Amino acid sequence: MATSSSLKLSEDQLQCSICLEVFTDPVSTPCGHNFCMVCLRSYWASSSHCQCPFCKEQFSRRPELSVNTFISGLAAQFKKSAEFKSPDEPPFKRKRVLCDYCSGVKLDAQSSCLDCGLSYCNNHLIPHKTVANLKKHKLMDPVENLEDYICQKHERPLELFCRDDQTCVCQFCIETDHRTHSTVPIEKESVKLKSQLWKTQEKVEQLVQGKKKKIEKVKRSLKHSKKCIEKKEADSVEIFRALVGCIERSQAELLEVMEEKQKAAESEAEEFIKEMEQEITELKRKNTELEQISHTEEHLHFLQVYQSICHHPPTKNWTARSVNPHPSLRRALTQLQETLSEEIEKLDETELRRIQKYAVDVIMDPVTAHPDLIISYDGKQVRDGDTVRNLCGSSQKFDEYIGVVGKEGFSSGRFYYEVQVKGNSEWELGITKESSNRKGKIKMSPENGYWTMCLRNGTEYRALDNPSVPLSLSQPPQKVGVFVDYAAGLVAFYDVGARTHIYSFNEQAFTEKLYPVFSPSVFNEDEIPDPLMITPVKQCTLNPFM
Repeated sequence: MATSSSLKLSEDQLQCSICLEVFTDPVSTPCGHNFCMVCLRSYWASSSHCQCPFCKEQFSRRPELSVNTFISGLAAQFKKSAEFKSPDEPPFKRKRVLCDYCSGVKLDAQSSCLDCGLSYCNNHLIPHKTVANLKKHKLMDPVENLEDYICQKHERPLELFCRDDQTCVCQFCIETDHRTHSTVPIEKESVKLKSQLWKTQEKVEQLVQGKKKKIEKVKRSLKHSKKCIEKKEADSVEIFRALVGCIERSQAELLEVMEEKQKAAESEAEEFIKEMEQEITELKRKNTELEQISHTEEHLHFLQVYQSICHHPPTKNWTARSVNPHPSLRRALTQLQETLSEEIEKLDETELRRIQKYAVDVIMDPVTAHPDLIISYDGKQVRDGDTVRNLCGSSQKFDEYIGVVGKEGFSSGRFYYEVQVKGNSEWELGITKESSNRKGKIKMSPENGYWTMCLRNGTEYRALDNPSVPLSLSQPPQKVGVFVDYAAGLVAFYDVGARTHIYSFNEQAFTEKLYPVFSPSVFNEDEIPDPLMITPVKQCTLNPFM
């Protein structure tokens, strides 16, 4: 069995969570939590709900309160034991106050007298406990700055609180300067303000919990981001390994071609040299004949043979022929560049294929549509009808922005959908958060809860960031894919036909449901636009390059 010496109570165990003091007349709520009776009643008096201040459990009716005698006894025992603690362990961690009457070595003060304006140890406090007039003095726990508890004008204890001037006053003050003011005992005002303080503490605690949740969310996002980076690093290693392999193959092919051309050039050169040497032999023989005939003295013979030997033997014209064993390096590099471009396009196709597996079935919600818009029966198409219908007052409906939102929202994971935009000279696509404003003129930006891209005037593509970002596209997209990674804070747009990436909103902080949003071209007599159409996602075949 535990002995009384081994039973140690701390101030925290016997502390009221409202006034933060050791219990006075402790009472228990039906949920099992304990408070000072005055504190709990004040808390309920200042609140419209009857609930436990600690766990917030609601009570259908205000419980009857009775003092918990067991806890009250423990609190009294603790207060009594605290009076005999050593100076090194002052009760409730108060600052040490010395007796004003002690001469020589001063003892610790036991109480301060507001009427005398002095602090007394146990020995010097005896007259206040025995003398009739002194018994009427107001004693309090010892404090160092006793003058702060005494009215400087009347030198009387500050026992009252003036609510008009928000200041502490004495009994004489309410008979003079504060005669017409609303005054209450200091203890009563303190209890009231402590109940308000509890509400402030509650709000602060809610803020703390909110910050903690935000930290946890950031940690989870960072963890997810790390996994994504690791995966992208692994993918990049594979991609560059494939590209390096492609370059090495191109290099090997170039070297093989150069070697084959070198062999062909050597063979051609050998044949060329052989023919040239034969012609040189014939020319030398002809030169010998000419030398011999030039020395003859027989003029008749010279004239007879002159016509036959004066012409040199026929030879080939070698000026047009050359030997070039070197293939064009520039041409080879151009071919390599074209090959790499093709492979990178294949990689883009693979990236799009990778996210297409997150395709979801998106249906437009007519309840949210602007009155001018016409939604198809299956919720897959929207167009401007050029006819204003009944304007519903629903907060979900757009009243100026020509748009409509998807029926289903997403608050986690990844999702992807595709929209056919051809036949529209102006359109807008993307996502919006559940609480975003849908009334009046809307500036489309992430700050206002919209992550979209658009086409304006038939040629001007923009990502509606803040500020908006002009997009340079090699060809007008006929079908746009929208991909969202909720945890990573990513919204990405793709040209499905070209299988290329268009734009991404990165590192966004999503905290609520996200909905697809659509806005088609406005109807006009010069151009009747096609409807925006949500189409089924057709995944491409995996490229063998990967």
